[in-house]
Amino acid sequence: MSALAVLAALPGPRSAWAAEGPVLDELLSDPARGGRTLPVKLRLPTGDGPWPWVIHSHGLGGSRDGAAAWGHAWAGAGVAVLHVQHPGSDRDTLRAGLRALRAAASAEQLLARVGDVAFVLDEVTRRARSGGLWAQLRADAVGVSGHSFGAHTVQAVAGQRFAGAAAVARDPRPRAFVAFSPSPGARADTLDDARRAFGGVTRPFFALTGSLDTNPLADHGPQHDDGRYRTQVYEGLPAGDKALLWLEGADHASFGGGTGMPAPAMRRRDAAVLAAEPAHQSLIAGMTALWWRWRLSNDATAEETLRALAHGQVAGGLGPVVAPDRFMVG
Repeated sequence: MSALAVLAALPGPRSAWAAEGPVLDELLSDPARGGRTLPVKLRLPTGDGPWPWVIHSHGLGGSRDGAAAWGHAWAGAGVAVLHVQHPGSDRDTLRAGLRALRAAASAEQLLARVGDVAFVLDEVTRRARSGGLWAQLRADAVGVSGHSFGAHTVQAVAGQRFAGAAAVARDPRPRAFVAFSPSPGARADTLDDARRAFGGVTRPFFALTGSLDTNPLADHGPQHDDGRYRTQVYEGLPAGDKALLWLEGADHASFGGGTGMPAPAMRRRDAAVLAAEPAHQSLIAGMTALWWRWRLSNDATAEETLRALAHGQVAGGLGPVVAPDRFMVG
């Protein structure tokens, strides 16, 4: 079942839902940072806005063309998506090889990405004043999502504290977050460490990971033999406005939404993972679309469906698709 078929299985009236509409590729240039230029891809729903919208941040070696499965599904659910490509940690870095890719996973590049998110929020506001497609994005209903290093970006924007420091990268404008393959960081060895890092993240935060969601750039070791260490982000968040999806048999690329993995770093994917991927990605697309509908559009049906899924009531929600192996809200 496709991601859009999952969305079509939702109960309730269809009037508030739309098909995917215009797609625009453009370059945004930030004069305050020496003309740093960001390739972006804007996906809009069909119909009249303004629409809630999401900034999506790719993983190491990615581009604005990645996460297409999530972008299609969210735009089809009435949520616009702006895929942002980050120079210095994008596909040009991938072409330079594994050593360059590992070097790009740095504090410097993370801060550059956080600056990209802040610039995009400012630039969309500026462009919206002139009308056109950019005016279709609601200033009061924006979320931020990301995969892998993009999830690090999400965490920083949401208010993660680093090594006991204040959350200097926190941006107050986004209303909610989705982190695909989040990571607690090298120093989050205990639950207390995770709580210190994420205890100040008070806005709605959805973390997604799975049993084979290892760190593709790390050497083998106890922390990276499965995806359990990634759940520390959820565990460190305050109780209440948070969610966790865990999928058995899903690997790091399962959460990329079509990005694939950087070729120099990619470990051979298991045949069972590949066989399960269409069902896993349909479920991920549907559940994250519901999250955005709930958190950015105050959609009561979306909230009820996710809460039902958290209690194991799958049939009345997403229809005949794979059930989440573990899903928690709050």
